[in-house]
This record gives sequence, structure tokens and C-alpha cells, in this order.
Amino acid sequence: MYQGFTHFLRISFIVLISLSYTCAQSSFIPFNDDYYHLIDRLEIKRGKFSDGFHSNVKPFERKAVVALTDSILKEGTVDLTRRDWEIIDYLREDSWEWTQGMTSTDSAQYNKLARLGWFKSPPAGKKRKFFDHPADLYSVHNKDLDLHFNFTTNNFIGKDDNYNSRLWLTGRGIEIRGMINEKLGFYTFVSDNQGRFPRYVRNFSPEYSFPGEGLAKLTGKDTSGVDFLSARGYITFKPLKSINVKFGHDYNVFGSGYRSLILSDNSSPYLFLRLDTQLGRFRYTNLWTSMINSEGSAWRENLRGKKFAAIHHLSINLSDRFNFGIFEAEVFNRDTVGGGYDLNYLNPIIFYRYVESYIGSQDNALLGFDFRWLIGKKASVYGQFVLDEFLTKYLFNGSKSWTNKYSLQLGGKYVDAFGIPNLDLQAEYNMVRPYTYSHKDGGRNYMHYGQALAHPLGANFREYIGILRYKATPRLSVYGTVMLAHQGKDPTSGPYMNFGGNIAENYDARNLNREGDLNQKTLQGIKASTLFTDLRLSYSLAHNLFLDGRYLIRKITSVDPKVAADANVFSIAIRYNMAYRQQTF
Repeated sequence: MYQGFTHFLRISFIVLISLSYTCAQSSFIPFNDDYYHLIDRLEIKRGKFSDGFHSNVKPFERKAVVALTDSILKEGTVDLTRRDWEIIDYLREDSWEWTQGMTSTDSAQYNKLARLGWFKSPPAGKKRKFFDHPADLYSVHNKDLDLHFNFTTNNFIGKDDNYNSRLWLTGRGIEIRGMINEKLGFYTFVSDNQGRFPRYVRNFSPEYSFPGEGLAKLTGKDTSGVDFLSARGYITFKPLKSINVKFGHDYNVFGSGYRSLILSDNSSPYLFLRLDTQLGRFRYTNLWTSMINSEGSAWRENLRGKKFAAIHHLSINLSDRFNFGIFEAEVFNRDTVGGGYDLNYLNPIIFYRYVESYIGSQDNALLGFDFRWLIGKKASVYGQFVLDEFLTKYLFNGSKSWTNKYSLQLGGKYVDAFGIPNLDLQAEYNMVRPYTYSHKDGGRNYMHYGQALAHPLGANFREYIGILRYKATPRLSVYGTVMLAHQGKDPTSGPYMNFGGNIAENYDARNLNREGDLNQKTLQGIKASTLFTDLRLSYSLAHNLFLDGRYLIRKITSVDPKVAADANVFSIAIRYNMAYRQQTF
């Protein structure tokens, strides 16, 4: 079956490439919370959705983001602050190949660095070889080839009260993106990283892995260091005007919040084939993935066990201000029946739950919806609901059956809060019932490489998040994040008991109270409360070159002394063309 799927992919790829002659194709902006909030802010201030732009389906095409700024500039009715004009400059300069030569209104950073001699004018008749645009170390742009080359780096030093040794990181790599003949887009990123992270980050890491990454090795005499390789890459093209195809290794995200309960960037990148069909107010996304099952016996003969997912998401702009989305996912493996991808799930327009019953499987099916509402050019409200499993007779009778497996999110953003220009606030609530996202088979839980595909805390928790973002000057940004999470954990000693928080565990080994499978409450088990406070100052030295100062306090209180923990972390970082690692868990 696996060979059949490979053959199918080869044929499909050849056919689709042969059809790809109609439209220019854009690469995508790597997912980055700081960056994506700037886009979100502009759309809120515009007060309506842009044609062909669905902010709950990420990552975004560069072409679509430039089109959003074009609309704002063309309309001329959006109330922009001076910082907003600088944001528009920044976004347009970052994707200058789609601006038709009108990159920005005032490239202040570029002009200042030019005066310092960074960008000396080339002789008459010759083109500058390097930094022809502030966003690129080297670039080529013509009808045959659009190429953007950059080096990347992320370095920090710091102190964690739980370590006698200094925290540090050195990461360096390259990033290449572009188009061939204005039809085939491509992107690749690779970075080699070594360092010592805060203890809470290492304790959170799955075995053989690192949060948000794949394989990681422990280093140092006390194994407190970590060494890992980051890599992402894909190709993308449009066989038809309304259909975009993307194939490679990367993240995919659904939702408008700080967290996503549907699909987030919490886990390692994975192999995927994605189709986006855009028809007016409708955007239909098909996502087929090949992932890693790293649970127990899945690690054998030096090859990681395979698992797969088929996901589709329909996003509808019901009005210029209200978006509603419906999603369905199926996670499965076939290690016991020939292995490989089940071709039944390749149907892009069928109800997966029907397929599951049709083939007689016990795969992990999830259903849900999300929404986003723009309010008065000042705020947005968003939310998600995911239903993993339920029995109708128990869902609404208050019995709290273990089968009531669902998660809920509700949040909002408020820009220029309380009349203070450039001050943005965000509040978010997330709740996940016990045993949600888990399965009795590790090859079917909602995880990849030992990490949750949705929320990093797994299940059996309630979480409250508050975020402050303030752009004080053209270069200085202030970020403050407070997270309060109440969790129900499994005991760290005594007999094994599964209270539903660890989604890697078999739900058939669940805890049974006096009422059996009923009265399974959220936060059951060993209660733990995490208060996470993070303050960061970020100063832009040049385009995508940032100096960060961070102070973090993390405190877990619990009756179990092995669960309780404290951390005080201070760090200073410099990064170029790399996203800041939030590590909010």
C-alpha cells in the first residue's frame, strides 16, 4: 500500500506540474508570533477581511500580505499611527518582490545604515551584489528566477537559578526562497544549533527530542546541553487559478489565537501535501501528512514508526467582519495491516468519519470549528471548539463521562488599547477535557515525534493567557506574557494512574473512580498550577536583526513535591532572520 501511495504521489506531481502554467506563485512567511501579530493588527484596524485572505489559515502567502497593505494604502481611510506606517514599510520590504517596485513609504532603517556605509551605491550601470534590498543578503529578481538568500543566526547568554552553569545558545544557518519562471515557488531553511536551555525547557522535552524540533542529542558532562538540527523546506505551485499546491516539511496552523486547539506549530515539522482551494469567500484546505510515532516499540531498527493524518478545513468569510471555519481530522497508522498510507483518506471531499466506519477502523477522528469576528476597527474576538469523542446520552446530562472529550478556546485582541497608540492587548482562555487527543494506540494519538499537535500542555487543564505588546519607538518593542494554567497530572510515585493529562498514554488505562467512567472531571488527579510571567524588550538594529532582553519567572505549585518547581531566567539574545522561541509552557 505504501508503494501504491508513493506511485500515486509521483503521478499526481507530474500531472500537476504539467498543468502549472497560469499563475505566479508566492512562497509563504515562516510562522512567527511577533511577525504575524503585525499583520493581525493591520487587518483589525482596517475593520474588514481582505479578498482571498483568511487569517485563521497559516502560514500566509507573501503575495497576500502585500495585497493587504496595498488595500490599506489604496483605501486611505484606515486610521494609522506612525508605527503602523513603519509596520507597512517593514512588511512590504520583507516581501518586496510583490510590491511592483513600490516597496515602502519611508525606509528609515535602510537609509540610516546606508549613511553608515553598509549599502554603498554601485558604480553607474552596475547592480549591487549584496544587500540590494535590506531584507536580503543576496537577491535576483527577473522573469526567469526570483531568488532571496540570507544567513540566519540566533545566539543568547543567560542565567537560570536552577543551573550553576550559564545558559547559552548558538544557532547558525541559511534561508533560501524564491520562484522559478514565476510559477514554481520554493523555500528551504536549515540551522545547526547547540546550547544549554532553562531547566524547565529540558524537562518539558520529549525523549530524543526538543520542543518544536525533531531529533536532539544531549551534550556536556552533565548532559545539560542539547544539540539539534532545524530544517524546513517545500515547493509550491498553482495548477489552476484557484488551487494552490504545497509539498514539503514545515508547520501548518489553524486558528487566530496564541494557541491552537486544532493544529499548531508546537511539534516538530512534518512531511505534508497541502491543497488550498480559494473560491470567493470560501477557502478549503486539504492536508495529508506523514508523521513520526515515537512511542515505545515504534523506535525499532533505528527507524521511527510511521503515523499519518488527513485533515480538511473549510474557512468561510460569512461577512466582511465574521469568519467561520469547520475542520475534520483523522490520525491513523497501518503497521498491523501492510503499513503505509490508507488510500481511502486521499479523497479530498468526503466525510472522514464515514471512511473510518466504512473500512472498519478505530482511527482517531476529531471534528471542530473556529471563528473570528472583527469589531469596530479596534478589536477581534476568536474561538475554537474541538470534539474528539462523545456519546450523545452522556454529552448533555452532566454525568462528566470520560467520553466527553473536547477542547474549547475563547479569546480576543484589543489594538491601541484605551486610546494609547501602539498598545495592543490580548486575552485568551483554553480548556481541554481529560483524555482529549489521546488514543489507546500510540500510533493514533494527536502527536508527532512525541509532541502534541495542538496545545503543548496536552489535556486535562484550564489556561488563562494575557499578552501585552507595545511598540514604543520605531525600533523598540515591549512584550509581556502572563500564563496561569491549572492542570491535573498523574502521580509521580505509587501505582500507575492515568488521569487524562498525558495524551501519549493509553486511554484504556484510565483512572476509574467510584462511579466508573462517569464523573471524570477536568483537573482531576494531582493538581498543579503554573504561573508563567515573561517580560521581553526587543530592539531592531536593522531589518530582521534584533537584540532581545528577557526576564522570566515560572512557578509551579503542587501538593506533589516532584511536580512543584521554580525558575527565574534572565537572558540577552541577538538574532537575525529567526523567530523568537516563546517556550510558553
